[in-house]
Amino acid sequence: MSDSCKKVYITTPIYYVNDVAHIGHAYTTIIADMLARYSRLAGYDTFFLTGTDEHGQKIADSAAVRNKSPKEYADEISGKFKNLWDDFDISYDKFIRTTDEYHKIGVQKAFQKMFDKGDIYKGNYEGNYCVSCETFFTDAQLIDNEGCPDCGRPTTIVKEESYFFRLSNYEDKLLALYENNPEFILPKAKAKEIVNFVKAGLHDLSISRTSFDWGVKLPDSMNDDKHVMYVWMDALMNYITALGYGTDEKNMEFWPGKVHLVGKDILRFHAIFWPAFLMSLELPLPDHIAAHGWWTRDGEKMSKSKGNVVDPKEIADAYGLDAFRYFMLREVPFGQDGDFSQRALMDRINSDLGNDLGNLLNRIQGMSGKYFDFKVTSKDVEKYHQKELDEAHELIKNAEPLIYNMQINRYLEELWKVLTIANKAIGDYEPWAMMKNGREEEAMALVALIVNIMSKVSIMLDSVMPEKIAQIAKSLGITVDNASYKALIIEKGIVADTVITKIDALFPRIEEELIATAEVQKAETVVEKPRKEAQKKESTSEEDNIITIDQFFETSLKIGTIVEAEEVPKSKKLLKLQVDVGEENNRQILAGIKEFYSAESLVGTQACVVSNLKPAKLMGMLSEGMLLAAKDENGLSLLRPETSKVAGTKVS
Repeated sequence: MSDSCKKVYITTPIYYVNDVAHIGHAYTTIIADMLARYSRLAGYDTFFLTGTDEHGQKIADSAAVRNKSPKEYADEISGKFKNLWDDFDISYDKFIRTTDEYHKIGVQKAFQKMFDKGDIYKGNYEGNYCVSCETFFTDAQLIDNEGCPDCGRPTTIVKEESYFFRLSNYEDKLLALYENNPEFILPKAKAKEIVNFVKAGLHDLSISRTSFDWGVKLPDSMNDDKHVMYVWMDALMNYITALGYGTDEKNMEFWPGKVHLVGKDILRFHAIFWPAFLMSLELPLPDHIAAHGWWTRDGEKMSKSKGNVVDPKEIADAYGLDAFRYFMLREVPFGQDGDFSQRALMDRINSDLGNDLGNLLNRIQGMSGKYFDFKVTSKDVEKYHQKELDEAHELIKNAEPLIYNMQINRYLEELWKVLTIANKAIGDYEPWAMMKNGREEEAMALVALIVNIMSKVSIMLDSVMPEKIAQIAKSLGITVDNASYKALIIEKGIVADTVITKIDALFPRIEEELIATAEVQKAETVVEKPRKEAQKKESTSEEDNIITIDQFFETSLKIGTIVEAEEVPKSKKLLKLQVDVGEENNRQILAGIKEFYSAESLVGTQACVVSNLKPAKLMGMLSEGMLLAAKDENGLSLLRPETSKVAGTKVS
């Protein structure tokens, strides 16, 4: 990010208060917190917003089921979100609630401005409405003439008077935005689906409701009390009302936003509706709409019925908050779906954090204490180790741009390469041999090199693991702040003479899973036992295997484009395929179709893919999905779309 950009505005989506926070909410918030902490460290004036979305029919219905008023229910769930972020030491500057009075005033002023401009008009609407998704759908979009294409639940026909936003007027402007700003939507691969959706034609958007009253009323000047605003218009405005739009606008200097972080399921609202609203309000647009993927657990979609929902606080309490933060940021490329397992978390803690980072600090403490009474001077480090310092500085310089491009896992990979320089130097130069041969000056320079590398990496890791880095900084005798960032990172300086303080191991090795397996046992009871019992039967009727619509939609089916194909050596059946399913990276899928298809005949063709299947190894190679096919006495045929579809299109 250029030095001229002095203000940084980071936002999470405001979380819908129909349930308590889960690992997906934690993931978004930890990413945003990392960006905000790094921005402050780099010296940027930073504003970090999070909060809760509390209006709409779904909230009113959830409250009624619990015999509470919508406000009472919203207060309860919103409080749980805020308490969790406080427990996680999330460094937000403001926690907004859409029930806050200043927010309502700002939304009403925005509505009025768009109405006065002619972008809002009154009409009548009849359509298929999904209460769960708070969205209307056309007849052509429905599943079996009734089901919501996003969640599968039944829609209802809603016919009512409505105010409309002239979204159709902004089709060309939106397409120009995407073309002229290729990084507006991150990852870039996500932009394709948005561009295709807009090119298919935009319809004017119904932005008010009369069928319920739990929402923001229209401005008094409209003299139309029976309408409340569509929840998405209300919610999206939080990004500017939190800065005082329509009330006290002193913080509007932070607008436009640097990064809006969202889940991929709400990308369309943020990448189409939101910029159109901003264009209508004649406000500048944010730099990035960054959409991350979803999390599964042990390869399976999380659900309450399976008992496998990950409680982020339980994980953080058991394994440590900073270890949890590191895992979430490092484990999966931004934009792709991730899989959580205790074993994967333990591997990251034991390998990356324990062996690479923690052990390097232990070596500093050991060498400085044994050879130099914990006193370290850097006066000769550049004399003996300029090459290693230059390599470290180059890696750090290349790592920094990855942060705001939302390649945080790669950012961490680059920092771990810097740690490798330090660990390798100890083995290459053997300080114990130097001391034995009377080369104390060289041994001190080597210890100082390790201290300098650890100090620089610690500064860059502070936004990722603030608590652990504070302990490392104390041990090294340095401070982590903007002054040290400038001196050691920007100016490539060296650490002043320091005294090392011995501390306990930061990341003790973990041999066994720390969380009781009650949830796993529950999952086995719900899923595995019926399956095992069924396997004991010699035959099972179709009636016995009837499933619900919710069970069906736990399977994610997508259209995949086969971009590469090759035979698997020594296998009579397997082909190794690289398949584009609309994600940043292609999926590798091993398919047992070699007897029926040649590798070259598949390249460029499409097939239906089970995209949320737990990855498995076949003949030592990872397979990340499954192609759907039908086989009878005439052979095998892949299931394909009748006409070409955009890679990643959902099958429903």
